[in-house]
Amino acid sequence: MNLIFDVDGTLWNTTGLIAGSWQRAAESAGYTSSVIDAETLKGEFGKTMDVIMEDLFPDIKDINERNRVADLCIINEEKDLADMDDETTGSILYEGIRETMEDLKKRNRLFIVSNCQSGYIELFIDKTKTDDLIEDHLCYGDTGAEKNETITLLMERHGLKKEETFYIGDTEGDQRATALAGIEFIFASYGFGKAKEPCRKISEFKDLKDLF
Repeated sequence: MNLIFDVDGTLWNTTGLIAGSWQRAAESAGYTSSVIDAETLKGEFGKTMDVIMEDLFPDIKDINERNRVADLCIINEEKDLADMDDETTGSILYEGIRETMEDLKKRNRLFIVSNCQSGYIELFIDKTKTDDLIEDHLCYGDTGAEKNETITLLMERHGLKKEETFYIGDTEGDQRATALAGIEFIFASYGFGKAKEPCRKISEFKDLKDLF
């Protein structure tokens, strides 16, 4: 089988760390009244960066200014994530990620698709040392496309059959994208969001070993 994973809310939870990164960016850009915290980001992650910026900074009407702030947020985020030591990385990873992926890899092909910016998945793979487990990845930053289209592009790249491919994610947006891509959705109920009557769900990442 082919398993495609979301990142945030499915493999790790960086909202606490990134909230600090983005808060500093907002303040350095002059938006000192903005308050960005982990709970707010849990409701935003899974969306594309342009939508997140509209939600967090509704008063910024000029798209160039909004993009400037977004760039500052990403610069801070990438630096803070890259500077994480092994202990910090382990603290934001959901339990059993490495050992479960190692087990799944024996019988399945593993991929990642996310709505994140380019470089984020690569950073995840580097910090978690999972380059030997993840066969390929694709994101919004690479394609500029909706998540269902990005999933489809990755499937076409590797000749993955729909009936043999599953997407594991934690939000209703993931569920919609999976349906549009024509594959089955597995809901990570421990993550950030909700799903409407998913066919399958897991309460811990290691539950995937029983499914595959």
